[in-house]
Amino acid sequence: MSAARRRRLPDEVRAAVVRAVLCLAFTMVGLLIATLASYADSWLMTPALMAMGLGVFGTMWCLLEILISRQVAAQRMRGPNSASPMAGSRAPGGARPVPRPGGPPNGTATPQSRVPTAYP
Repeated sequence: MSAARRRRLPDEVRAAVVRAVLCLAFTMVGLLIATLASYADSWLMTPALMAMGLGVFGTMWCLLEILISRQVAAQRMRGPNSASPMAGSRAPGGARPVPRPGGPPNGTATPQSRVPTAYP
């Protein structure tokens, strides 16, 4: 049983994931410092809480960046002027026209029943 090979993520997506992990680590360190400072009744609790708040904001920002960069990479993979997400998934010439009611009985395509594949 072989493991399915996954495609490598595009560079901009991998960079966004690295930034998100670093921001999450920064947030976790802020949480740890804030917890320890609260046990010790230290003045470091306020800056640690502010750093943790910035870290939460930054982590959410990075997660949103991951989603956007994945969508941009997926659009780039589909190609220009691609209207549907499945465009380019079939080999060219492999699709058969769908017979319409009132059309020829054998399902052959007439010039009137063909649907254009791309719009100008």
